Amino acid sequence: MRTVFWRDMLGVGTAVNVLATFIALMVASQGASSWAAVTIHFAPLPYNIFLFAAVGRASPRSRLAV
Repeated sequence: MRTVFWRDMLGVGTAVNVLATFIALMVASQGASSWAAVTIHFAPLPYNIFLFAAVGRASPRSRLAV
């Protein structure tokens, strides 16, 4: 659970969100439609929901397995 939370959710998830936001801002500044920028910005949402569900479903193990 620690790995899923710290590495995947906070590390990779944050990097994906920052990258998508940066690309959306670049697209918006180049004069593309606002719908394109919004779509790019919200593209990682299914991945974020998956990570949230994975952390929520991770069953706590015994102290020996940690």
